[in-house]
Amino acid sequence: MIDICLLGTGGMMPLPNRWLTAMMMRYNGHSILVDCGEGTQIALKEVGWSPKPIDVILFTHFHADHISGLPGMLLTMGNAERTQPLLIIGPRNVERVVESVRIIARDLPFEIEYKELTGNEEEFEICGLRCNAYKVSHNVTCYGYTFELDRTGKFDVNRAKDAGIDVRYWNRLQKGESITTPEGQTYTPDMVLGPARKGLKVTYCTDSRPTDAIVRNAYRSDLFICEGMYAEEDKLDKAKEHKHMTFYEAAEMAAEAEVKELWLTHYSPSLPNPRAYAKEVQKIFESTVVAKDGRVTELKFEED
Repeated sequence: MIDICLLGTGGMMPLPNRWLTAMMMRYNGHSILVDCGEGTQIALKEVGWSPKPIDVILFTHFHADHISGLPGMLLTMGNAERTQPLLIIGPRNVERVVESVRIIARDLPFEIEYKELTGNEEEFEICGLRCNAYKVSHNVTCYGYTFELDRTGKFDVNRAKDAGIDVRYWNRLQKGESITTPEGQTYTPDMVLGPARKGLKVTYCTDSRPTDAIVRNAYRSDLFICEGMYAEEDKLDKAKEHKHMTFYEAAEMAAEAEVKELWLTHYSPSLPNPRAYAKEVQKIFESTVVAKDGRVTELKFEED
């Protein structure tokens, strides 16, 4: 139901086998890009995904390793004859920052619309998903994002029949629409639907110290993508100084939030082989993946 690709897993600077930070989600024909570090276009090519259907780009913050790939991405989208508007969402001054960055990508055949985040938490809908943006703890204003796909209750045929509801209205009621018939009879979804079922939830967070807000927003996520800037035991003080996280702090949050799976990302360029630390971090949270560029998964609803 939701496709996820971790396009780039690098922090600070790209490496020969590691592009900078970016993640893409695909749902119901829409694509959402979170961050756009240098090399994001190449990363897309490597996994065979296209930039043409990107509907929304969200930025966690405006450090170069999260936004430096944007001008080229915009030009590529323009060269693909895109005409529909692009929505860009990010912290305060997002329009000013993006307009400054795209000084070399001025002539585009589509409009850019902006949504500026100003609160500690903001909820909105994009592409049929509920998104909650929440501030994290970095040395500049930075947001994490949680995406949720809700799932209605099961349609109860017997209740629909008992209520005398014409079969031609069933599909609309199942989709959550209330109906008033020409005869003046009103039908509502709760008349035919059971309790809401478990949906899908994805949480994405980079560049932060551990916070209660991250744990709360990640609670019972199907997938929690979180930065692990450092893995070496002697790097905790450096993580605190630069407002980043270690593998082990991310794993502790994943355990506390009771997520299904944790993907680590945003590795320091001083960490050439993150997977060497996988066993140690899995002692804290077993379902931890020390992710590589191009990791893809498809999240599906649980079977009833």
